[in-house]
Amino acid sequence: MGMEEEGVARGGGGKKLALASIGFADVRVGAVAGGGGAGAGGGYKEDLLVVGLPKDDDFDVAKVVGDVAVGLPDVGAAVRNFLRNREVGEFVSGALAGAMTKAVLAPLETIRTRMVVGVGSKHIFGSFVEIVEQNGWQGLWAGNTINMLRIIPTQALELGTFECVKRSMTEAQEKWKEDGCPNIQIGNLKMELPLHLLSPIAVGGAAAGIVSTLVCHPLEVLKDRLTVNREAYPSIGLAFNKIYQTDGIGGLYAGLCPTLVGMLPYSTCYYFMYETIKTSYCRAHKKKSLSRPELLIIGALSGLTSSTISFPLEVARKRLMVGTLQGKCPPHMIAALAEVFQEEGIKGLYRGWAASSLKVMPTSGITWMFYEAWKDILLAPELHT
Repeated sequence: MGMEEEGVARGGGGKKLALASIGFADVRVGAVAGGGGAGAGGGYKEDLLVVGLPKDDDFDVAKVVGDVAVGLPDVGAAVRNFLRNREVGEFVSGALAGAMTKAVLAPLETIRTRMVVGVGSKHIFGSFVEIVEQNGWQGLWAGNTINMLRIIPTQALELGTFECVKRSMTEAQEKWKEDGCPNIQIGNLKMELPLHLLSPIAVGGAAAGIVSTLVCHPLEVLKDRLTVNREAYPSIGLAFNKIYQTDGIGGLYAGLCPTLVGMLPYSTCYYFMYETIKTSYCRAHKKKSLSRPELLIIGALSGLTSSTISFPLEVARKRLMVGTLQGKCPPHMIAALAEVFQEEGIKGLYRGWAASSLKVMPTSGITWMFYEAWKDILLAPELHT
């Protein structure tokens, strides 16, 4: 928007006018002139609105501009208000926490995946040396791009869904206490569903695992292919095209059923342990909130416990997802578990557990620490009102 000011004499020494010109699209207005002055016949300026204003020493052009600008939308305020919406803030906090955590811990994820699927050395240090010798230091971050693309929507959906479902379930249970639980009727038989016995935390954890898995499973498949066989799948685009051409859309969802079977107990236990330990610790120490180091430790313990319980299912899931790379793929999860047990015994079901624990504990702890920190930043007005 341009402003220009000039004195114009009206009829030989009359009162001066200030011409304030404001640019508008597709506006044609005649220029103001004194009696008989040039332009009285209607000279036109394209895209210019010329307004005659009294010439005054107190006239403030900046004030006029400010008054016009008052009508413009405040984009920054709109974004801040959007992020302070509780659900949006929780989803964004989850995405940021996941991205920051994965950027730091990508090498451990690479080593863990190789050991779980049986590629290379069976020891953490040996696997580390092999990766560096074969692919250099950048090999430790193999598949990290797809890992970041995977973890951002996964953590956003997982943590956001957990919070939403837990909150909705809690509100529903309070309503059921007053109005009674939902009923189902089969013929003359009427039964009341004991939904009030369900833990909102457990339901929220299960829902979080299911939603994030259904949406982000193709990214998990791509990440595993890039990590295990870099030569066959040198880039994300080539990996996607190769899987799609070979197996179609179903190839991107290879191992979905065992993933869901393995995810349910892990996700349920993970969130249940975190909330239970955090609540118990706060009660025992009479605290309303925890420090960052305390959140780090509680998150790490919850991750270790849930990972240990569900690890055999994780081994079977990885076997199914990358079985085609080794020329043999078990038909289902039970067959994969039986195959591992026959070949290596009980130890085989926990092969890579140490590397997994080294990855899961810091990942879980750091993720919860960053998540709670981002929630405090984005949702502080909401949480304290």
